[in-house]
Amino acid sequence: MSLIFEKISSFDRGILYRLLVDGYSFDNRWKSYFEKDWLEFDDFFFDHLNIVDKYGFITVLDGEPIGHISWDPRNMPEYVTLGHNCIASKYKGNGYGKRQLQEAIDRIRQYDGLQKIIVGTNSNLIAPHNYESVGFKLCQKRKNETETAFSGDYEMIL
Repeated sequence: MSLIFEKISSFDRGILYRLLVDGYSFDNRWKSYFEKDWLEFDDFFFDHLNIVDKYGFITVLDGEPIGHISWDPRNMPEYVTLGHNCIASKYKGNGYGKRQLQEAIDRIRQYDGLQKIIVGTNSNLIAPHNYESVGFKLCQKRKNETETAFSGDYEMIL
């Protein structure tokens, strides 16, 4: 099996959205609360092809897109924030998410003067373990009492 990381611009509009829907299909609350944001995210990237390939990529296994990751560089050099990071459901649990994350970190670490990489996640998901496996550490746990509390209460720094 061949795992590679390709430019987002090599794919059609909608790929980011479709992968997010699939990656979060284990709990229908994700789509019901975040579908509009996911569509806007996909549109933003494809409306700004001049930046799309600098701040994210698609993970491809044997020619099939199975995930993606992106990051926000606007606070550099102080920090970069990891954004969406997902793997399609049928490919979870095989180490692809860790490899995708490590590739993103390797790319981000090349920025001159970068001080840290930050990610927000949820302690009830497997994601914190994935982030910890590449060196992230918990920096704060936030109280989230909104109806989207299932989506984020954990901030980690590398």
